[in-house]
Amino acid sequence: MKKIFLLLILILTMTTNSAHSQEKDSLVLITTEFGNIKLKLYDDTPLHKENFKKLITEGFYKDLLFHRVIKNFMIQGGDPNSRNASDTTALGSGDLGYTIPAEIKFPKHFNKRGALAAARTGNDSNPEKESSASQFYIVTGKTYSEKELNKIETERVERQVQALYNNLQADNKAKIKEFYSSGDRDGLAAFRQGLYAQSQETAKTDSTLVFSPEQRLAYTKEGGAMHLDGEYTVFGEVVEGMDVIEKIQQAKTDKKDRPIKDIKMDITLIPANN
Repeated sequence: MKKIFLLLILILTMTTNSAHSQEKDSLVLITTEFGNIKLKLYDDTPLHKENFKKLITEGFYKDLLFHRVIKNFMIQGGDPNSRNASDTTALGSGDLGYTIPAEIKFPKHFNKRGALAAARTGNDSNPEKESSASQFYIVTGKTYSEKELNKIETERVERQVQALYNNLQADNKAKIKEFYSSGDRDGLAAFRQGLYAQSQETAKTDSTLVFSPEQRLAYTKEGGAMHLDGEYTVFGEVVEGMDVIEKIQQAKTDKKDRPIKDIKMDITLIPANN
């Protein structure tokens, strides 16, 4: 019995050390002229995490720019074309020739202040919402009142109900046509009312339409960019250095949101024993 107990203690210790090492290994440091930003990478977005770490290990991000800065929204960097770019070079479309499959974990991970997320091209050319291999953004965002959140929730639900209702009508097109052909207007109205009620019940089961307590607290107290939720892969968050990000977002920018004065970065992995 004593041997079994000691074995369990050993296994527990090894598991705890492994988890601690994994967490430490998931920390990265962005160095800028304004100071350092420490970020934690999420384990449940492994494709983004490992790709980011790979690029960091290769020294890819050294001297790249934060090429897009929008106050009360976000700061963006990682365009490979931004290294040594002239002030007339258009930035934002550079890539590495591949994309990362989306790992959107909304509502668990959302665009709160300090969220680290992958940039990507728009839905028209990228309906799968695949991420840029190198470009990322860090959210600064704005705060919202409870009244604003309630209004947004109501609008989300109404849009979803209407979308579901439209789909049900399309699926029941033949049945609706029968009502028209027979002249049964009352039957048609009752049938449609049933479809609408079904849409409302289905919408109630969609937890992404309402704000969780964690989201409400984050958006009312710290801020964020909620309109990006569910659209981009959030794969980490700032754990230290929001004051540095605040300084960066104050930078003067041109008409394309590029800082007038280049803001260079370097990103390194934080060793597990630090």
